[in-house]
Amino acid sequence: MLKKTLRWRKESGADSALGEAVDPELSSAAYWDGTDREGHPVCYNVYGVFRDAGLYRKAFGTEEDRDRFLRCRVQLMEQGIKKLDLKPGGISSLLQINDLKNSPGPAKKELRVTTQRAIHLLQDNYPELVARNIFINVPFWYYALNALISPFLTQRTKSKFVIARPGKVIETLLKYIPAEEIPVQYGGFKREKDFEFSSEDGSVSEITLKAGSTETIELPIEETGSTLLWDLTVLGGEVNYKEEFVPSDDGSYTVIVQKGKKMVPTEGPIRNTFRNNEPGKVVLTIENVSAKKKRVLYRYKNKKCSSF
Repeated sequence: MLKKTLRWRKESGADSALGEAVDPELSSAAYWDGTDREGHPVCYNVYGVFRDAGLYRKAFGTEEDRDRFLRCRVQLMEQGIKKLDLKPGGISSLLQINDLKNSPGPAKKELRVTTQRAIHLLQDNYPELVARNIFINVPFWYYALNALISPFLTQRTKSKFVIARPGKVIETLLKYIPAEEIPVQYGGFKREKDFEFSSEDGSVSEITLKAGSTETIELPIEETGSTLLWDLTVLGGEVNYKEEFVPSDDGSYTVIVQKGKKMVPTEGPIRNTFRNNEPGKVVLTIENVSAKKKRVLYRYKNKKCSSF
């Protein structure tokens, strides 16, 4: 296998792929973003972008287009290898997230055939470089497509597959990736070009919201003139939610930061801020009116106004 791979790398010019320009339109279909709980670099493959007819034609319209698309996949893998530490004990594999939301589906022959070619290419020439393949927002048609592709997969490859239906995306991703590393579009706290939270700001906290219960989260803000910043998300369904500032001085008035409202799963994570004029705390109240328990994830930090 090693000789075959070395021959392929020489014939295909894989070693020079990193130096090639990336098509900005195709780059939205696959990109690297963050690491998982074990330090594996994470690659997101977003098939929904090919719902656009123009981009689909550009990627799969002709044999030359399909070859170029596969070349982009090789380039992506070469980028991932650069992120690895292949020394003994180092991080030597990657995590793949395959988002099938709004994907064109198995009726698109060009996409199906190119996917099969990509599977062969990656299995044959990048063995054991993928620690896990997670498929999210999986529609019903995926199972039919998987039945067609499955014969081309080794048992080792299939053992690395994780499948998540649309309602289980964030719960599934959290098993492998910390919330601060999951992009907001998937229910996590990671925002593009986020200059407010960083990796040094501490980990995310979690509480369990029992069926029919109400929980409060108290975020202290003791230094006058500070700005409190927080992120919060609820996993498991709809809740009632509100935010208040409660002063330490009993003679002062409580300030409503966010009126009571319903939070629905499609809303995504909440980010809010509050600048205080006196010591106190921001109290987040979450009411679970359903018969199912839920998980609440949150993080916060205090910043002096001058640091904003």
